[in-house]
Amino acid sequence: MPDPTTVNPMITDAVTQSNVKVVGEAPAMAMGSIYQSMAHSTGILFENAVSAAQQQNTLSQAATNQGVMQIYSMDTMAGAGATEKVAQSGTADNLTTLMTVLQAFNNTGR
Repeated sequence: MPDPTTVNPMITDAVTQSNVKVVGEAPAMAMGSIYQSMAHSTGILFENAVSAAQQQNTLSQAATNQGVMQIYSMDTMAGAGATEKVAQSGTADNLTTLMTVLQAFNNTGR
């Protein structure tokens, strides 16, 4: 009967070679894992950027819609009347000031 503590040298050689193989591949596996994590993180980054752009686009459309609604909700005749009053409000004052300045120049020339 063989000694139970003795191991066949071919088995120990196979186990040793397997251990060397695992230890030799460890750096490559670690770098592969790092690259995979970086690729996944970059993918999530771009997904978040697209989501933020979509939300910004929705907000800009809503703001534009609110502005157009405010423009269309204004009464056109009231708006035209108010615009005319604003446009004509300073005309008389400006002409009076201009006439005063011109008369002052005429008076100093005599």
